[in-house]
Amino acid sequence: MDTPNVGIPEHLARRLTMPEQHEYLRRRLSRRKVLVSSVVTAGVAGGTGLLAGSSGGAPAGRAAAASPLAAERGAARVDGAMVAPFGRHLAFGSDPRTQMRVSWQVPFAVKSPYIRVGTEPWELSHKIEAEVRDLHTPALSRKLPKVEQYYLHAALDGLRPGTTYYYGVGHDGFDPASPERLATIGSFRTAPARPETFVFTAFGDQGVSYDALANDQLILGQNPAFHLHAGDICYADTTGHGKEGDTYDARVWDQFLAQTESVAKSVPWMVTTGNHDMEAWYSPNGYGGQSARWSLPDNGFDPERAPGVYSFRYGNVGVVALDANDVSYEITANKGYSDGRQTAWLDERLGRLRADDDIDFVVVFFHHCVYSTSTHASDGGVRDAWLPLFTKHQVDLVINGHNHVYERTDAVKNGEVGKPVPVGASTDPTRDGIVYVTAGGAGKDLYGFPVGVKDSYEGHEHDEGTILTFHWTKQRLPDPDTVEWSRVRYTGFSFLAVEASAGASPKLTVSALAESGERIDHFEIARGKRTAGG
Repeated sequence: MDTPNVGIPEHLARRLTMPEQHEYLRRRLSRRKVLVSSVVTAGVAGGTGLLAGSSGGAPAGRAAAASPLAAERGAARVDGAMVAPFGRHLAFGSDPRTQMRVSWQVPFAVKSPYIRVGTEPWELSHKIEAEVRDLHTPALSRKLPKVEQYYLHAALDGLRPGTTYYYGVGHDGFDPASPERLATIGSFRTAPARPETFVFTAFGDQGVSYDALANDQLILGQNPAFHLHAGDICYADTTGHGKEGDTYDARVWDQFLAQTESVAKSVPWMVTTGNHDMEAWYSPNGYGGQSARWSLPDNGFDPERAPGVYSFRYGNVGVVALDANDVSYEITANKGYSDGRQTAWLDERLGRLRADDDIDFVVVFFHHCVYSTSTHASDGGVRDAWLPLFTKHQVDLVINGHNHVYERTDAVKNGEVGKPVPVGASTDPTRDGIVYVTAGGAGKDLYGFPVGVKDSYEGHEHDEGTILTFHWTKQRLPDPDTVEWSRVRYTGFSFLAVEASAGASPKLTVSALAESGERIDHFEIARGKRTAGG
């Protein structure tokens, strides 16, 4: 059965903002007498002693109330002993030294979900009740069924820095501490109290595929302290245009979380939001689904409306996650939703991180590209809103996705090459400018570079001189650019691995690895003396 239009002409519906799309879907589906529901939470407090635990982790401002949907559908439908949790994924709280958020999923409603935590795998006596975030997705098209999903979250606070913890997730009938369930025990390690050498990894645009799974296993082999995912997480929404006609299959999230669990159950998986992650049914800004599935640091400008905007410090590195949908000139469905608050928060947060004597490096990651020559090219909205702040606060490294390739710039200063940074070179952001990396080869179908432009990577360098590309303007039009900053290009699945060292001569050693394990790029960031005001 076709869905009625409810009076909005198709040519106008295609231009709807995310709030308008949300209202459009709700009105359209209510005409078909589909149950209208959104994310429902059940907040429960718990735990004292070894760590102060809670079922928090939900964005500030979300009401902590019993979930009528979960209660109505009941846990008695399926014996809890027959239901195994899956899709475990970790994320830091605002302080990675003392906070960890653990999230997982069950295929049916269960009674009394919880997490057990301890410093030994055979000693999991500390038990904390979990929060239920129940997500209902109606049949958004004739080809998609309605879906009920149950996401569970526990916030672990009061942890000891630099400590390995073991955990198991369960519910009535499924006790992870019982002998027959010990194989389900996971572990994580909190950030150290003082800076020490560590590795983190990063990519964007993953989806569900064999190549995505292969990248995950290579990342696990790096033993990273955390992973940054620069948006377009699972591609439940395959179009990503931010239009009324976009549909999304909620079941793809189940596949993605199952795929990623082998890494994310022990490596904090820090995500931000891409254009394929805006899902209009769940909330006016399209981020209700993300809020249901992830527990992220709640120190951004508006954790409830923008769950993908936050910051944290690990060792001597400050990390900032941003939502580029807010400023993009290319895909405008959520453009301006923060009314400038995200950019003001970014200015304040970068200033605070740069003023911290214990932080040597500041890394920023988000989805849309500042500088790229591939299919989507560069986003002028990101440049206009945030480039001045990156320069003001001397950001050390910017990581993007969106273009499904690996591309790395020279050090860019005032829009031009501040210093060439060939493979193996070193750069100083206080003098040379900022290096921008597009790490979009996580697993989705690959893009290419402009016609005639060759890949250029370690052992296969080709100096193109200048490349004809473009950037998106405020009028949502491509404006041609002739650029010299494209230093490394690789059309293949890949990810970024960054080693941060502390001490008298701190540095970031940045490497890019192909799906084969071959290194395709490496360079070094070593800062000179800081200047006043950044």
